[in-house]
Amino acid sequence: MAGRRVRVPLWSVAVVLAGIVVAVGWLPLDAAGELAERVGPILLFLVAITVVAEMCAAAGLFDAAASWAVRLARGSRLRLWGLVVLLACVCTIVLSLDTTAVLVTPVVLTLARRTGSRPLPFALTVLALANTASLLLPVSNLTNLLAAHRFARLEPGTSYTATMWLPALVVIAVTVLYLFVAHHRDLRGTFDAVAPTTERDPVLLPLAALVTVALGVCFAVGLPVALVALAGAVLLLAVTLVRRRDLVAPVGELVPWRTVLVVASLFVAVEAWQVHGLGDLLARFAGTGNGTGDLLQVAGAGAVAANAVNNLPAYLALEPAAAGDPARLAALLVGVNAGPLITPWASVATVLWWVQCSRHWMGFREVGWWPLVRQGLVLAPLAVVAGALAVAAVA
Repeated sequence: MAGRRVRVPLWSVAVVLAGIVVAVGWLPLDAAGELAERVGPILLFLVAITVVAEMCAAAGLFDAAASWAVRLARGSRLRLWGLVVLLACVCTIVLSLDTTAVLVTPVVLTLARRTGSRPLPFALTVLALANTASLLLPVSNLTNLLAAHRFARLEPGTSYTATMWLPALVVIAVTVLYLFVAHHRDLRGTFDAVAPTTERDPVLLPLAALVTVALGVCFAVGLPVALVALAGAVLLLAVTLVRRRDLVAPVGELVPWRTVLVVASLFVAVEAWQVHGLGDLLARFAGTGNGTGDLLQVAGAGAVAANAVNNLPAYLALEPAAAGDPARLAALLVGVNAGPLITPWASVATVLWWVQCSRHWMGFREVGWWPLVRQGLVLAPLAVVAGALAVAAVA
């Protein structure tokens, strides 16, 4: 039909551009092979953990957590918010920030409706913690997976978690304190709500809970995250297919292949930029050294780059300026994990959060981006500075 607009999917544009980058030699084949070897397990983890999260949701694990929160809150809106904070932190740490954005966001919006609470403070709490609580374990953020193996190389006997636990806890504490101060007026008062009784499969729900706990333990002790997540995904998917095939979405919806293609294309683009000197340019902004001021500088550079483009390419671009020292690498992770809170595209989790809010919150589009930006303009500097100072204290 004449005049009809044709919309080209973002993932197809990304794949074509990445193919051109490799085909014309902007990214040499040997460098592309090394990149594939490095990021392949990370992309496999992204697929596997998404399947785990979807199967947990199908089993009713997250709905059960919401009902549990309503009961434990005992009519206190502030206590309910505290339980949302706990749920968002645990989900982010164990199952990754993207899982929190996709699955916890609709849960808390349902909680807000059920309890007559204003939804914005609860939604913004999930958004903030999906990013800032993603420092504790390698699996909490794809940037962590990219960096995890470097800590032991730089300092034998040093693990990711041993390096990052204090900055992670400090950033979470600062985030929760800020969120309470910013939203405390909306968290006052009580509510009357009865958690609905939903019939759930007696096998799938406890199995999903058990697998989630087991994954967290395996991730914490340092087992290969991609293989562990894949094993959990296969187990949950197989049992769900046997007991409740109707709960399993088609493969095209279950597997986040569009996200994988976009992320892989970002990796290719940034690696090509690195080959052509982007790292040297950005190193000037990241500085050198591992004093307190130097760590604040590299963390700040990571936060600015993440908000300008996205935290994944920002980490890859700045990694050469930080990878020679564990303290600088930790500070960079603080910047690219706790910093991408200002712009709507700063992290994949933020984009996913927007999609979920649009689906499950009628009238959300009238709210717009400004509440997100306003919160980020205050919280991002506070969280990044606090995390970088914690890195300096450990170093």
